[in-house]
Amino acid sequence: MTSLDRRAWAAVPPLSKAIRRTVRVLPWPRAPLESLRAWLRGPGGLVALALVTGFGAGLGAIAFRWLIGVFTWLFTGHSDYGAMGRLVHPAFPALGIWFILVVPALGGLLYGPLVDLLAREARGHGVPEVMLAVAQHGGRIRPRVAVVKALASAICLGSGGSVGREGPIVQIGSALGSALGQLLRVGEANMRLLVACGAAGGISATFNAPIAAVFFALELLLRDFEVRSFGAVVLASVTADVVSRAAFGATSFLPLPPFQIVSAWEFPLYAVFGIVAAVAGVAFVRVLYGTEDLLDRLWAPRPEWLRPVVGGLLLGLLLLVIPELYGVGYAPLERAIAGKEVLALLLLLMVGKMVATSLTIGIGGSGGVFAPSLFIGGMLGTAFGVVANWIAPGLVAPAGAYGLVGMGAVFAAAAHAPITAVLILFELTGDYQIILPMMFAIALAAGTSTFLTRDTIYTLKLRRRGIDIGRERPSNPMQILTVRHAMRPIPAPLEAALGLSAIVERFVADGVDALPVVDAEGTYRGVVTSARIDEAVRSGEELTAGDMAERPPPLGAGETLEEAIDRLLAHGAAGLPVLDESGGAAIGWLTHRDLLAAYSQHGDLSRDPT
Repeated sequence: MTSLDRRAWAAVPPLSKAIRRTVRVLPWPRAPLESLRAWLRGPGGLVALALVTGFGAGLGAIAFRWLIGVFTWLFTGHSDYGAMGRLVHPAFPALGIWFILVVPALGGLLYGPLVDLLAREARGHGVPEVMLAVAQHGGRIRPRVAVVKALASAICLGSGGSVGREGPIVQIGSALGSALGQLLRVGEANMRLLVACGAAGGISATFNAPIAAVFFALELLLRDFEVRSFGAVVLASVTADVVSRAAFGATSFLPLPPFQIVSAWEFPLYAVFGIVAAVAGVAFVRVLYGTEDLLDRLWAPRPEWLRPVVGGLLLGLLLLVIPELYGVGYAPLERAIAGKEVLALLLLLMVGKMVATSLTIGIGGSGGVFAPSLFIGGMLGTAFGVVANWIAPGLVAPAGAYGLVGMGAVFAAAAHAPITAVLILFELTGDYQIILPMMFAIALAAGTSTFLTRDTIYTLKLRRRGIDIGRERPSNPMQILTVRHAMRPIPAPLEAALGLSAIVERFVADGVDALPVVDAEGTYRGVVTSARIDEAVRSGEELTAGDMAERPPPLGAGETLEEAIDRLLAHGAAGLPVLDESGGAAIGWLTHRDLLAAYSQHGDLSRDPT
């Protein structure tokens, strides 16, 4: 290498550093990114994000249904074991029908550790977690929830879990929407909307019911029917449905025969049935959570990941007796509505589904409760119709008409969602002939259930944890924002042994009116204020920071700003420490100026609380 070559080679590192410095200070990469984010927060960006979320939810629904089919075939050797009765597994013929005893336990051995280790919020029926994310967490859902929920629910359903597909797909679609919003930093209001778009897309793609999916998201999750919200959710729902139809066709997930009213005398029967359906819907909610409480008491304090394995043996025993309860159960429901089941079996399947779904959720299974409520309502309504035909033959519609109405009435009673119930049944049948008695019975069922209980099958799970998302939101930002929104990092504290002159120098140098004090071990001991220093200087006492420290009532990071400002005013404090839960360490500092800054920055949270 020549001397010229060596000089050229030596110049490379400084040259590369200069290039990197130049690239860092150039404004061109950052400006387009900020412009993109600003556009995404506007109407045009929201349309694009809704379309992307709907497309992703549609693909997620396709993948989820495929996973259910794969695991069902692996565990049973058949595509739909619940539709075929007691069959042997083709790969294990020597076991006969007894193999079904251990199938739910084997499934639990797979999904139990998966949920316990990676995403515990994927346990259960999923919709309450999405409601909580929308109401209180700014629409934030961990992205891994989508993957864990899809796998856990597919394994649970494939191994005999007597639950539905809608809870998982709502959580999967919502997690996708939330992940997109977090990635692009679209703001909390838009992120909540993307969560609802994902939920609507999942429901639409799963049930081929785009209209009902829209109202499911608006009625249950957002509780908001503004034009902006409606438009975005509709776009996501339609997009997901188009994707689903490309994969599965345009047929309904549950083909049902047409029905019509035979006589105006049937309306009193539908009124009576609406009240009966309300009682059944409330009973389902009580059995579901009562079973969960019972199993919690019996299982504690054993490891949660093992719970689905042991409980799966009980579920296997029930499936051995009533194999029609295996999985979602659409095939038995379709037979019942078509009038192919006798009264005793209808009642057995209704009660059995309540028990099987409650047991599946109670042992830690993952799946929805929407489809089970349709199943219970279908069996109850058909049984009611059989009795009505015995009493007044020729004057009432076939029993299946009452089964169809029962599907919506029991769900409306359990979820307090009459609009969704009416629309999903209308989309299932496309029949105007049955719409009047359907609306009549569903309205009575929903109204009666709200009289019986304020809780729904979704909100009760949260209220049992002390979370009431139905509570009216305050309009004052000071009642919404917390100290966590406003506090600043704790200033460098004074050591307890520090003398008066050093303390005065520190106050003058920092330009503050109060500072925290810690001992030699770093434990918080109180606050020294400028007023207390003035007293010490006038008295001529040689006091240390520890001598002058006062202990004002501590603030917690979760307290509202309204509580904090009352505390500041009551004690005339220029600044107060924010302590951790133990009260032994200061984690932040709050002043009047910090309160005003938080109000100015986050005041719009009065319309969009977190």
